[in-house]
Amino acid sequence: MTRIARDDLLPPAAEGCNLAAFRPQRLDSLWSAFLMSSFSSSQTVRKTATTSHKGLVAAQHRKAAEIGAEVLAAGGNAVDAAVAVSFVLGVVEPWMSGPAGGGAAMLWHAEDSRAEALFYGLRAPAGLEPADFPLTGEESSGDLFPWKAVVADRNVMGATSVAVPGLVDGLGKAHARYGSLPWRELLQPAIACAKEGFLVDWYVALLIASAARNLAKDPDAAARFLDDGQWPRVANWTALSDQRIDMSAMVPTLAEIAEQGPRALYDGDLAAALAKDVEAKGGSLRLADLQAYQAEWQEALSFDYRDARLHVTPQLTAGPTIAEVFARLAEGFTPAASPVGAHYTAYAAALKAAYAKRLAEDGDNEDPRAPTCTTHFCVADKDGNMIAMTQTLLSAFGARVVSPSTGLLLNNGIMWFDPEPGKPNSLAPAKRCLMNVCPLIGEVGERRFALGASGGRKIMPAVAQLASFLADFGMSLEDAFHQPRIDVSGGATVIADDSLAPEVLSALAADHQVVAARRTPYPYAFACPAGVLRQAGENWGATEPLSPWGDAVAET
Repeated sequence: MTRIARDDLLPPAAEGCNLAAFRPQRLDSLWSAFLMSSFSSSQTVRKTATTSHKGLVAAQHRKAAEIGAEVLAAGGNAVDAAVAVSFVLGVVEPWMSGPAGGGAAMLWHAEDSRAEALFYGLRAPAGLEPADFPLTGEESSGDLFPWKAVVADRNVMGATSVAVPGLVDGLGKAHARYGSLPWRELLQPAIACAKEGFLVDWYVALLIASAARNLAKDPDAAARFLDDGQWPRVANWTALSDQRIDMSAMVPTLAEIAEQGPRALYDGDLAAALAKDVEAKGGSLRLADLQAYQAEWQEALSFDYRDARLHVTPQLTAGPTIAEVFARLAEGFTPAASPVGAHYTAYAAALKAAYAKRLAEDGDNEDPRAPTCTTHFCVADKDGNMIAMTQTLLSAFGARVVSPSTGLLLNNGIMWFDPEPGKPNSLAPAKRCLMNVCPLIGEVGERRFALGASGGRKIMPAVAQLASFLADFGMSLEDAFHQPRIDVSGGATVIADDSLAPEVLSALAADHQVVAARRTPYPYAFACPAGVLRQAGENWGATEPLSPWGDAVAET
């Protein structure tokens, strides 16, 4: 066999890695993405779905999933486990969510086959003054949203970006209506985790490094996450490293919420301390805002899709948008043994059209390239009750501000609003934030499933495709979570998993501008989902295969 020299493969004018002369015309838009990637093309990562005849929890942090499973084993139901998991997540992955955040959830009540929505989204303070957010004239603030930039990024970072939190009141309302174990007991695991802190592994070090410049601007955030107020905490290159993040400042706050109930964060001394801290740092949040906040029970937005019935949150979330996607998929989408190019092109067309409607009517203009700091988990108990719960601080590390009196990392929910006046989602006092969260409950024959994800505007496309994989193709939960996906979340570009078959990529490239991307732990080109499924009395749980911490844990 004649060996072909490397130089024989390159045209005379080629230099370095310039292989543009060889890119296939029909995959022209994909080629640059392949050339840019340095990741292995032979590596395989897989997570086995967890199964149990009892309950289980699928979460983006294994410790939280383990604690939720322990609550189920102690006789708790899905809501009890969700309360414990939520508070633990606020301690062990504080950059994603926490008591000062918000979100939404979908509940499934097995006994009467009923879905229910719970909204605990963020709200602008009543004293917020849009005039306090003057525009610089630049086109983008450079964070999650392509709004016109605000002077000093006052809507993005610092206490001026803090909105009224809703998570704890939402948990309280869920527990008051459906909880079976004492509220106080459900917070004890989070208190124990806060006393212990957590190790700085490579993932923690990476996340802190990504936000170190902004964390350094707040002395209280810098003291928690940085060394000498400016350097990211990093782990040693050894298995014996014991570098930890001290979360003990949250202990008194969690203990007060445990003893006095969820309204302690809204009505009591704790609420006054939180409001005082935000005011001292220049924000508009006040005690009256906390006292006025109430999470909302809502009737689920339920709709039929072929042989399935799906239930999503109805307002100020991506629930209505995913309903629009399935309305479009119901026309001209033919299920088969497995997804092929025609199915992915149908996904792309439906997602593009649904997002165009959302952007025009709902005023949500988040940049699809944006980083996110949301977390999602799902619970299924032994009786078949389920909950899909999403919670967030919005940006990574939220406002990058820690309340010194409460130990809480604060949200930057004000960035959800367009700072330019006269837009559908413009800044206004006491206005509820429009979120991208999309928890979903599905019914297909004897199957029941709960899904959701983190990832900003990437959430809805991921949840839609996972639901379709389960409903249209009858996939197992494990196969659905490993099936390659695309992301279409606004704009002209379709992001395609580069492990899709060449014929699928070709079909997509024929109709769309396509960039192929690798599923990696960081950055996430696609959303990071978690889900549970129940069939014939058995539960399954799964999380994003590339999530380094995510896992599903069964009740023992």
